[in-house]
Amino acid sequence: MPETAWGDPQIEDHPDGRLPAVPGIWAADGDGVVLTATAADGLALDGEPFAGEVRLAADPEPSSRVTLGERRLVVLVREGVWGIREYDPAAGTRRAFRGIDATPYDPRWSVPGRFTPYDDDPRTVRVGTADGVERALVLAGELGFTLAGRDLTLQVAEQADGRLWAVFADATSGAGSFRFRYLYSAAPSADGSTTVDFNRAQLPQCAFADHFICPFPPPGNTLDVAVEAGERKLA
Repeated sequence: MPETAWGDPQIEDHPDGRLPAVPGIWAADGDGVVLTATAADGLALDGEPFAGEVRLAADPEPSSRVTLGERRLVVLVREGVWGIREYDPAAGTRRAFRGIDATPYDPRWSVPGRFTPYDDDPRTVRVGTADGVERALVLAGELGFTLAGRDLTLQVAEQADGRLWAVFADATSGAGSFRFRYLYSAAPSADGSTTVDFNRAQLPQCAFADHFICPFPPPGNTLDVAVEAGERKLA
């Protein structure tokens, strides 16, 4: 569950290095961020009280070298812009979280699928994202399956571990479900076979917090069937 309190302040927007509600001085410097802090700032580095200057690379989330009490200050870089993401277990959004509305497992929503990679290698398409900016989405091929008597396809990306990832919408999107969802399928066998299980449909990160930049479904990934399965919306 995201614990964000302030979003992702961009360092370049604060030339003096003072970020909103974040102590210390943060300065982008080439391929890293230089943090300067005093003992009075109350920051810790790798679990130890910190005062002085240190150069930081991007943190692998959810890890964070810098903390402020229970708050974690994650150094990140997005499209060449450095920022700080704060995770706060006392954030109002976290306290207000009431769970996820998910549909009980139904075997009708788990069907055989077949992955067909594109002949011309991965394709890059431009899609809208949750912050209103179009960005590139790299797609590896199409995942075909039959659902409710319909032959359907989804354009999918391929993860580093071989799993397939689809961003999709359906006839319930924006009504009984969030406006789009994610679906991960196991890495296909040598013949392209895998399982398409909509019981495992997931809410995107931006359903929980505004700072996540989630891609919208690419062309062709809005199904005209009602996928009443998996995670649907926030409770």
